[in-house]
Amino acid sequence: MAISDIVADESLLPVLQTSAETLAQCQALLTLLNPDTLPNDGAKLRELSLAASKQQKLLFALLAQLRGQNRDAIFRVRDTKQSTAEARQEIDRLHLQLQNLYYEQKHLTGEIAACEAYDHKYLSLPLIPVEEFLELHPEHRESSEHDLMIARIEHEHAEREKLEQARQELLKRKQGLIAENKKRKNDLANLDQDLEKFIDAAKPIQKIFEKEY
Repeated sequence: MAISDIVADESLLPVLQTSAETLAQCQALLTLLNPDTLPNDGAKLRELSLAASKQQKLLFALLAQLRGQNRDAIFRVRDTKQSTAEARQEIDRLHLQLQNLYYEQKHLTGEIAACEAYDHKYLSLPLIPVEEFLELHPEHRESSEHDLMIARIEHEHAEREKLEQARQELLKRKQGLIAENKKRKNDLANLDQDLEKFIDAAKPIQKIFEKEY
């Protein structure tokens, strides 16, 4: 498998191309300087030396280009690692936030279920039937179930306040009647005492009338 098939990052393809050109240039220079093919003629040696010098300069240029591309690739790798680390931190933060939202949703779902299952006291209140209430208060016919229940409870509360007020009035009347009755009992008791005193005082007179003449 060729290395170009392994490396998928397009930014690294120029590096591979320069590397291949540098390798080819090295091989060409080595071939040019092969001792087995060196000429014996001085003029040809000078030509070969000039050609080798040009090839060497070209090789140095390719090596410099390859170093620059390698340095740029390293910087890009560092930037990629930094970006990857930041993205991972953001993903971890979002994942933690999602978990918190999940637990909060679960908690709220449990609270809602508990509220729905709670035996509210208002459910056991002896409220008047809905139809009877609506006949008394037709303005609530379009109200929601929640608002209708509140209105019925308020109606029951108002009615109980009226009954309590009436009870207090009756209690006051009862206490007044009890006090008046007690006063009359005291008056009757005093009258009995006065009658007994009167009878006792009249006994001598009765004895006089009872004497036989």
